[in-house]
Order: sequence, then structure tokens, then C-alpha cells
Amino acid sequence: MIKHVVCFKIKDKNNDLLQKTREILLSMKGNVPTLVDIEVGINALDTYRSYDIILITTLASFSDLEIYQQDHFHVSVVKKHMHSIIESSVSVDFNI
Repeated sequence: MIKHVVCFKIKDKNNDLLQKTREILLSMKGNVPTLVDIEVGINALDTYRSYDIILITTLASFSDLEIYQQDHFHVSVVKKHMHSIIESSVSVDFNI
């Protein structure tokens, strides 16, 4: 199993945008077949080191991660939204 973790820093964050973004990320459940599990969190503490949203996904393998990265729903809905609002992002992928 693989954990794919992404932290996003939002350009012009406000609570409505953060909630909408959380919902869009969570909408991958049931729409992206290679996802085993998904969690999305909105940062509760705003410090200089903070990112605004975290995405934690579980996939069966690194090959499923590659399929996920190219999935039509992921690309056309989620990435499209995220690329329009983020300032930066960082990710970590690891075996569990």
C-alpha cells in the first residue's frame, strides 16, 4: 500500500474557498477507481510554516498512483481547480 500526501498553500484563502476545495478533493472518493482511501484536512493553526489543506490518499501500489495521476476525474476536476487556486504544494509518497 502507498500513502500519497500533498500539502497545499492557497493564494487567496477564505473559509468558503477552503470548504469548497475540501469538498472537491473528497469528491474523488467513488470517482477515482484506484483510490483505496482519502482524507482531507483544513489547517487549524495559521503559522508561518503552515500549509492550508492536506490531502492524504491511500493506493494499492505505485502503479496505481501513476494511474491516479492520469485519471480523467482527477485531472479534469480536481487538478484544474487546485492549479487555479494554489500558491504552492509539496508531496510525499511512501510505502505503508
